Amino acid sequence: MTEPRFASGVQGLLPVIVQDATSGQTLMLAWTNQEALDRTLATGEMHYWSRSRGRLWRKGEESGNVQRLHALVLDCDGDAFLAQVHQTGVACHTGQASCFHNAVRGEATAPFLAALWRTIESRRQARPEASYTARLLADENLRLKKVAEEAAEVVMAAKVGDRDAAVREFADLFYHALVAMAALGVRPADVEAELARRRRPPQP
Repeated sequence: MTEPRFASGVQGLLPVIVQDATSGQTLMLAWTNQEALDRTLATGEMHYWSRSRGRLWRKGEESGNVQRLHALVLDCDGDAFLAQVHQTGVACHTGQASCFHNAVRGEATAPFLAALWRTIESRRQARPEASYTARLLADENLRLKKVAEEAAEVVMAAKVGDRDAAVREFADLFYHALVAMAALGVRPADVEAELARRRRPPQP
């Protein structure tokens, strides 16, 4: 197995590319050493080495925007990490979701599902009258009723073979299902993990 080559890194540091475990969006680039790596693995929260402060720091220790480790992968040369995380709040100190938001050519975009999920999560503390999503999050009967209604409409559209109507109804169902998930504290990554668990290995 490849081992981290801290000795060959700059000042004993190796870069960490940080990625949202749910969406795959690149969030930030940070640095780690053996001490930060050990703390990350021991606590399950991302720790890095701050070159500007000259010390170990836990992501979110001041902002509250912590990163919980989902997976940590070392590259083939042992000189860079890919960390997949569950991000609380935003990753960038500027308030942007990702540190990579200064366009040089083109514009990097987050997958739509991830953007929608962040919007839903942001409505958790909003007053019910602030938005439809906030109203759903505040009213269990309403949101469960809407999930059932949208599921029935998907069935009807599929039954008559109306593809365009089915697309619209699937969109409604996905949205309302995500709101119901958020209310229960279920993340898209939790559903993905369950689906992966059910996947059978290929037969020889």
